This record gives sequence, structure tokens and C-alpha cells, in this order.
Amino acid sequence: MESSVRGQVTVPGLPSKRVVRDDVGVEQPETRYAWNGDDSLAYQVVGDGPVDLVYLQGVLSNVVLNWEHAACARFLRQLSRFSRLIVTDRRGLGCSERFTPADIPPIETLVDDLRAVLDAAECERPALCATGDCGFIAMPFAATYPDRVAALILYDADPTWRKSDEIPWGRTDEELEETSERICRGPPEEWWRRHNPSLTADERELAWCIKYSRVSVTPGGCLADGWRFGQTDVRGILATIQVPTLVLCRTEDPWDVQAGGYLASRIRTARLVDVPGVDYFPWAAHPDAVVREVERFLASVRAEEADLDRVLATVLFTDIVGSTEKVAELGDAGWRDLVESHHSTVRALLARYRGREIDTAGDGFFASFDGPARAVRCAEAAAEAVRPLGIEVRAGLHTGEVEMIGGKVGGIAVSIGARIGAMASPSEVLVSQTVKDLVAGSGLEFEDRGEHVLTGVPGAWRVFAATPQ
Repeated sequence: MESSVRGQVTVPGLPSKRVVRDDVGVEQPETRYAWNGDDSLAYQVVGDGPVDLVYLQGVLSNVVLNWEHAACARFLRQLSRFSRLIVTDRRGLGCSERFTPADIPPIETLVDDLRAVLDAAECERPALCATGDCGFIAMPFAATYPDRVAALILYDADPTWRKSDEIPWGRTDEELEETSERICRGPPEEWWRRHNPSLTADERELAWCIKYSRVSVTPGGCLADGWRFGQTDVRGILATIQVPTLVLCRTEDPWDVQAGGYLASRIRTARLVDVPGVDYFPWAAHPDAVVREVERFLASVRAEEADLDRVLATVLFTDIVGSTEKVAELGDAGWRDLVESHHSTVRALLARYRGREIDTAGDGFFASFDGPARAVRCAEAAAEAVRPLGIEVRAGLHTGEVEMIGGKVGGIAVSIGARIGAMASPSEVLVSQTVKDLVAGSGLEFEDRGEHVLTGVPGAWRVFAATPQ
């Protein structure tokens, strides 16, 4: 019997994370399953980079067979160099749940499927890379759940397949039906030669392509997909997509040139980048160009997010003066009790003055505040409150732009606050001139302690001591 852990199917007696080898000896990750109700969705996780990247391949897909083709396997490995790559088969394809032509799930269900995969793979805000018809899933998802998407990458995606005055390159209903019949009922080699010519150079390559078609989708499922996606039109939601978007346009495909240009012009956050080739699959003809653009785009998104995650804050550093002597005086057990009393006292004051505890290292506190006056008053109160415990603390504060990194606070402003705190005498609260200038009119008073060079911080910094009221 199989058991499910975090959406992953595991077999008793085997490790939950393992690497298997396919018939040609290429290492591939274990295939796991997410669940949307009673329906299973296959996915794999490759790499451990700083950003989650979900690869959704449209038209055909099989997460297991992908690794049998050297070009596809190399493409996926390249993406995993700079990401934690999640490769999944959408419903109806490959190793995921299939459906019958009489029971075609709507786009809404496919969007829910994607959310189930993200939850199972523990992806909080991945970038979505969607090719072909999977663009019809990724675009609604990004518009509906912007808090779950860091970025959107579209390759061979369309606003709609149907022809209209606004989409003159599209197809009429009759043409869409004829195309679906030809593709789904005809020999697969015709589709491959027409739409992925780079993969059909010899008979061995073509044989793999035919096999890939057979294990990706059934003819009936192909027809059902063609009908459902042929009726889909996402033009009405493009303006609501707010996440950074990269539209990759194949310059040798006239349809893609028009469709890609349309998407880029309607998605406010989109940038259009040309890539060479005509093949449907990004790993077929010019995979290095695609990988390069994806990596460059994700790096720019991460840099932009780092800038956006910078806020003005006042940082406070405190530590117990003479802690080594106290340990020797009280012994380990007595010191531990004293530190617990100290921590409890400081935490109560942080709550009172709306401070946020960032870190506690040994006998010191690192906290942040959204107002410098409250931070100074909290430091003064802490210095006074711990005296009955038989100890004194020193404190230092600085206000500046800080970086929010995984819930933590970082940046040069933090270093300045720490250096100023280290300069303070017992029961003294030292602040930077920035803090002093920002609390003018608050009733707080300060004494000038002169200019100082702070280790590792450029320039000289004027420091002031808060004076008791």
C-alpha cells in the first residue's frame, strides 16, 4: 500500500527522495504526485537554486520520458542550475490523470491542479514557465493568484486561437476543427516534422518523437484538448496580470511573432524578447538562448524584489554588560535563570513599544521598530528595568534603509546600529545623528558624543547619548 506525505507518493521501505536511472543511464528525479481531490498530478523536483521555477510544457509532455532525450534532459538540467525546478505534466498529459473526450475539465480545474502541485512541492511564490497551451493555464493563475507567482514566462503562448478582427492570424472554428482532426487522428510524424523540424533529422530521432507522442496523450484526449483550448480566450484578463512577465517570441514563426507581440502589448508588466527558431519545444533547436533569457529575466526579478523589500526602520541592539563575570559569579544554572529573566523583561518592553524581535544571540537582543522615538524609549526603559536583576545593559540605535531577507533584517543600517551599540557604556543608550534628527519634538534629549569611525562602515559618524528625563 502506498502512503502520501506532503502530496508525494512514497513506497514503504524506499527513501522519499531518490534518484533513478532511465534506460539510457541518464539520472532523473523521482516522480511524485500531488492530489486535487481524487485526481493525481505528476511532478518532479530538480536542483536547489534560490528561486522556484515551475516548467509547464504544453501540447505534449511526459515527466519520465523527458529524460530519455539528451536535448530535453540537458535543457532541464540547465534550468535547475539557477533554480529549484519543478517539472509537471498538466492533467491529460503524460503521467498525470487523464480524461475522456466526454469529460473534459474546464480551464478552472487546470488552474486548481496547478495550485495543488505548488502546494505539494512546497512552492510559495515560484516563477511559472509555460509553453504552448499551458499559457492558457499560467496566465489565469497569475492573474488570480498574484501572491503565489513571482514571475511569468511565456513561450509559444497565445491570447486565443480563434480568428477575429483583433486576431487576424487566428483560425476559424472550421479551421480549428480541421487542424485538430489532422493532428490527433493523423500520423504523429507529420506534426513533428512540421512543428519541431530540429528533432526529426534522422529516423532514430523521429522514432523517439513518435514514442513521446504516444506516451503523452491519447488521440481522444488530443481532440478534447483541441476543442477546449480552441474555445479559450484570455484576452479579457491580460490587463489584470501584474507579475513581471517575459514573452519569448520565436522569430521564424509568423504566428508566434503576432501572438507574442499581442501578449506583450496587453500585459502591462511584460517584456518581449526574440529567440531564434521555429520549433514548438524550447529545448529543440536553440535551448541555450532560451535558458540564457530565462536566467537573465529571473535574475532581474530577484534584483527588483530586493529593491522593493527595502524599508526604513530603526534597529536596536542591546547586550548585558560584564556577562563573563556574571557567569563566573552565578554559575551556569544561575546565569541561565538570569538570562531568562532578562529576556522576559526585554520582550515585554518590545511588545509595549511595538518593536519586533529579529534575533537573540546569547545575552543580547536585535530588534527593529517602525518609529525611532519608540525605539529610544524602549531602550531607555530596558536599561532601567533590568537593574533590579543586578545587571546593566548597553544599547545602540540607528535609523536607515534595511533589506527584508526571508523575514530577517539586513543591510548596512544594521551594521551601523550594532557598531554604535558596542560603543555604549553600562546603562547607556547611544544613537546615530539620524535617530536624533528624526525624533525632534518628541521630548527626548541627547548629549553629543562626537564623531567616530565605525568598523566596516565608510565615513565618520556622529553619535549621541540619550539623557534621562
